[in-house]
Amino acid sequence: MWGSDVDHVRALIERHFAGSGNTLRMGGIPVTDLASEYGTPLFLYDAGTLDRQLALLRSTYPPEFAIAYSIKANPCPPIVRHFVEAGLGLEVASAGEFYQALQAGCPTERILFAGPGKTETELAYVLERGIGEIHVESEREAERLAAIAERLGLRAHVALRINPGPDAQGGAMRMGGKPAPFGVDEERIDPVIDRLERSPHIEFQGIHLFTGTQILDDTVLVTQYRKGLEIARRVVERIGRPLRTIDFGGGLGIPYFTSEALLPMSKLKEGLAVLGAEVRVDAAFRGTRLLIEPGRYLAGEAGIYLARVNDVKESRGKTFLIVDGGMNHHLAASGNLGQVIKRNFPVAIVNRLEESPGPPVDVVGPLCTPLDVLARDVPLPPAQVGDLVAIFQSGAYGRTASPLGFLSQPSPAEVFVRDGKAALARRRGTYEDGLRDAP
Repeated sequence: MWGSDVDHVRALIERHFAGSGNTLRMGGIPVTDLASEYGTPLFLYDAGTLDRQLALLRSTYPPEFAIAYSIKANPCPPIVRHFVEAGLGLEVASAGEFYQALQAGCPTERILFAGPGKTETELAYVLERGIGEIHVESEREAERLAAIAERLGLRAHVALRINPGPDAQGGAMRMGGKPAPFGVDEERIDPVIDRLERSPHIEFQGIHLFTGTQILDDTVLVTQYRKGLEIARRVVERIGRPLRTIDFGGGLGIPYFTSEALLPMSKLKEGLAVLGAEVRVDAAFRGTRLLIEPGRYLAGEAGIYLARVNDVKESRGKTFLIVDGGMNHHLAASGNLGQVIKRNFPVAIVNRLEESPGPPVDVVGPLCTPLDVLARDVPLPPAQVGDLVAIFQSGAYGRTASPLGFLSQPSPAEVFVRDGKAALARRRGTYEDGLRDAP
């Protein structure tokens, strides 16, 4: 945990943006130069941070674990391509994300499709083009998939998503271990497995468990993985053969707030080493590929949202920095994406990093709503019009998890920085775009 907002920002800069002085540098490039070239507001993504996060994952997890990037965290094309080139698979949650995976050059056998509301059109689309694995989330979906595969004359490769019991709960956002739209309840899986096994158009090959996200406790992750192996053994006993895949989902968190600490990867590595040793000597897992599908952990710390101060306003003893972008671009930072009590993402004036903070201020966007607050009561150096405010930890669930059409403000640009060079990934929207997103 960090003692203050300032300490949190300093730790992030030391970890990922070393070499910054008074002005933040990404990939060695001053963000002031990037703002001048591409305008504001914009999202900036750093390939070096993506690589560091991936290397840390690979050094933490035993060799039995494969990694698939979860596109929903950030579908920016150069980020997706970057992970495909690094040898990762991709987890998609819609036919649109499947198309993006193909555009990124991902082999179809390395793509898996999860999500509780897949339509017949989506299932037919991915089956016709080939896909590594479809994760069935209900009995009705299993029947629908079998019928589509029969109509197409194909055999669908399927894993069953399981909603485990409450002993596997954990994470800031729980997606299992309770009544949920995700997966089949653990106590009801046997008849579903039997049905999958009987279908001549289904190749049942794995299970998927994902009970929560934004987990910062290594013991919670290890407990969930152990629960997954326990359920897998039960499934193997029922079908009489090892599974091809066991997908533990994502869930690894990053510390957004001063009350949070980094996930202790050294401790996680110790716990996983024990699990790995057990898997290697257990005949139930002979030839089984273990899989995780992180998104936020890989991409979250690689991104910043950059906005320019348009006005500095005093109102009844409080100072407001009014910037040119807001909750329509970054809903999560505003606290309107699930926070009960507003807490600040790490924020800084990135052309005044070495200046001392003054009295706390609010950073607000240009929208005509009191919800448009990016940071509240945050200590920042005294700001001037034209200064650049950055919201860190913005590489996941930023732009695409936000209401871009709200008030018909132009959508923000996206820029990918790699090896000291910047490239425009998505242009800024225009007033003429209206509700259409910029290509």
